[in-house]
Amino acid sequence: MQNQNSFKLEFIALMASLMSIVALSIDALLPALPNIGEYVSVVNTSDNQLLITMIFLGLGFGQLVFGPLSDSFGRKPIVYIGFIVFIIASIICVTTKSFEIMIIGRVLQGIGLSSPRSLTLSMIRDSYSGDHMAKIVSIVVMFFILVPVVAPTLGQFLINYFSWKSIFYVNLIFGVLIMFWFWLRQPETLAPKNRIKFSSHLFIDGTKEFFKYKEAVAFTFVSGFITGSFMVYLSTSQQIFQEQYQLGELFPYIFASLAISVGLATFLNSKFVVKFGMWRIAYNASIAYTIISFLYVFLYWSGNNPSIYILLSFFGLQFFAVGFLFGNLRALAMQPLGHIAGIGAAINGFISTVMAVPIANYIGGFIKTSVLPLFIGFSIFGILSVLVFLVLKTKRNEVMIR
Repeated sequence: MQNQNSFKLEFIALMASLMSIVALSIDALLPALPNIGEYVSVVNTSDNQLLITMIFLGLGFGQLVFGPLSDSFGRKPIVYIGFIVFIIASIICVTTKSFEIMIIGRVLQGIGLSSPRSLTLSMIRDSYSGDHMAKIVSIVVMFFILVPVVAPTLGQFLINYFSWKSIFYVNLIFGVLIMFWFWLRQPETLAPKNRIKFSSHLFIDGTKEFFKYKEAVAFTFVSGFITGSFMVYLSTSQQIFQEQYQLGELFPYIFASLAISVGLATFLNSKFVVKFGMWRIAYNASIAYTIISFLYVFLYWSGNNPSIYILLSFFGLQFFAVGFLFGNLRALAMQPLGHIAGIGAAINGFISTVMAVPIANYIGGFIKTSVLPLFIGFSIFGILSVLVFLVLKTKRNEVMIR
């Protein structure tokens, strides 16, 4: 494990780039949803949301395969295998005229991308621990979240001058460059002596070990609550700003401005987390997340949308709180799982993502003429997150008293 106080900049940049492939594959496609829906003959425009949410389903399930394998064979070979799956899936997406096959392609893209996404966390955990690990995760997540600042604009540019298919091609080119850099410069982080012998019981034994750590399980559920409610926004944002506010041309810029709010919070978190601790920051951020969403529900219970400026203010505050949650929740869940970092990251990602997809699909179905259902969802899952923190806090206090 590296010196806790020495952060290798190239390592951070490479881990952030691996995560960015995932973000680019999701966010660059947002402006193209109407175009793709028309191309594959989608009747109900709400179904276009599936092109976003179903990639997350693949991200969840793929980790269950790649995480355990990486604990046995090392991180690097499994990252390469995942990227090959991503290439095949991308070819499916650009060659089909069937909406159903397109969805299958997006799920497969998610499966392929689950490898660099989850193994990035495993490689960080191989190299760091504690609040220093949370600092690294925060920086990496910050870049992962800042990709949406440019991704929708890039997607719109490609649509204007080429076609929606060019978005997939650009994603592939970007991915190939990152893979070459990864192959050339990144050493294997899992030493042979720390690998788990591959067996048919590898996943079962790893799962049993994961569930021994109650805090890891609890923070995984909180991550699912927050990811799910945030995914509702991600999958419906184009619909909200284009159909409800008639601001389709400004959508890439609106999306980018809100991504900056999340990115700023993750940057500040990387500065403060070692001083104040990831537990304390995440707990306070979950309270803020809940209060902000409750305030919107209270003020706009009628269902009438406020002005775009008020809506963006609420979104900005909401996502600022999210920026203090994403990295810390993953780091808190991974902290006790250093000895099974591969399968630990896989199960953490699988549970939180598989929780998030039905949450997003269900709540997203209500967002037709009003933004209110989105904030009701924020409120419900904010409360659940705070309750989990309170239960854990009570148990911690009981242990200290003993």
